Amino acid sequence: MIPMTSPRTVLSASLIALAALSTAACGGGDEVRRADLGASNVTNIGVNGYLWRASLEALSFMPMAQVDSQGGVIVTDWYQNPQAPEERIKVTVYILSQDLRADGVRVAAARQQRSGNGWADVEVRAGTVQKLEETILTRARDLRRSATVTG
Repeated sequence: MIPMTSPRTVLSASLIALAALSTAACGGGDEVRRADLGASNVTNIGVNGYLWRASLEALSFMPMAQVDSQGGVIVTDWYQNPQAPEERIKVTVYILSQDLRADGVRVAAARQQRSGNGWADVEVRAGTVQKLEETILTRARDLRRSATVTG
């Protein structure tokens, strides 16, 4: 595993096996504030708030290992789907921009399969990282649109 040095460094240490994800593209600017998911207060963060919140929502079913809103990094712990106990996945999301842009989010993924008494690294399924990035971008766009309509 390569040590994480910055949010702009994409590690090959994460993975995901998500199903039925939607696609999208985004554009436009955004302020750097977000409503805390569990409270009514507003918190300043160092990255685009819509991308940040969309990333947290997309990964909400996975245990979190590191969440750094100032650096824009979300690292999950290994996740085992109960329907596929011989496999586990880990994801790292990097929010790279304060603007809501398609190149403002990067995802890295790692996957392992049970091998004897341990785990062995295997390839991430084709399209997995791209689908997760598209899902995050779609949700971020929807969050911005909702804020514009209600705000």
